Amino acid sequence: MPTHSAELTAAIDAAEAAATVIRALYQRNLAVTTKTDQSPVTEADVRAEEAIHAVLQARFPAYGFYGEETGQHRVDAESVWLVDPIDGTKSFVRECPFFSTQIALLRAGELVLGVSSAPAYGEFAWAERGAGAYLNGKRIRVSHTAQLAQTIISTGNLKTLTRSPAGWRRLGALIGQVSRSRGYGDFVHYHLLARGALDVVIESDVNILDIAALTVIVREAGGIFTDLDGGAVGLGTTSVLATNGVLQASIQEALGGTD
Repeated sequence: MPTHSAELTAAIDAAEAAATVIRALYQRNLAVTTKTDQSPVTEADVRAEEAIHAVLQARFPAYGFYGEETGQHRVDAESVWLVDPIDGTKSFVRECPFFSTQIALLRAGELVLGVSSAPAYGEFAWAERGAGAYLNGKRIRVSHTAQLAQTIISTGNLKTLTRSPAGWRRLGALIGQVSRSRGYGDFVHYHLLARGALDVVIESDVNILDIAALTVIVREAGGIFTDLDGGAVGLGTTSVLATNGVLQASIQEALGGTD
């Protein structure tokens, strides 16, 4: 394993601090508050973000911070931390282990590192631009699958896509051509993609805090990560097409956009 940069070390330490908080509160029947966007939040979300912020602020006080629970602070800085302390709070509340802590670093508009920690699921992934992707300490790579007939696709959060008859038909036609389709969702299918256990992830109704770290991890594992129209991932991204790279063009053509 290559030596971690000070930034990646800080992000890993911050994720581990959050995991300590989360493990102590998981399956504790916490009170749930509904935010203005109708998403749930618990004590665990808030305390985990506080733990993350404390680590990152102490080591990089000049960096900006954009957190799911505390909002945007100095986001005009050259380097900005993007943090979702518990991505998958609905799963956390229902005592389902498909939730994770997501920490990424955005520098000059480019995502340069990501940490994805799933303490109840038992997976911890990280990547830094140019240094490869790792899952539980082991270097990982995407698959080499090149034929649609051999492809495994995972989908998630398809509400927006289902509102478009054309988009829904194209997705249905694509699924008819592949080997297998599943809906692992959240961090799970991105970890599976990055380690070569599936080949394509399609999602809508996401935000940048959900996917920033996973974007770096998939790319450093050799994959391609864009929105459903093939556009670059940025602060306004709300959909995902992530593949092993080999399949990107054929999947993009099959989907034909999201209208």
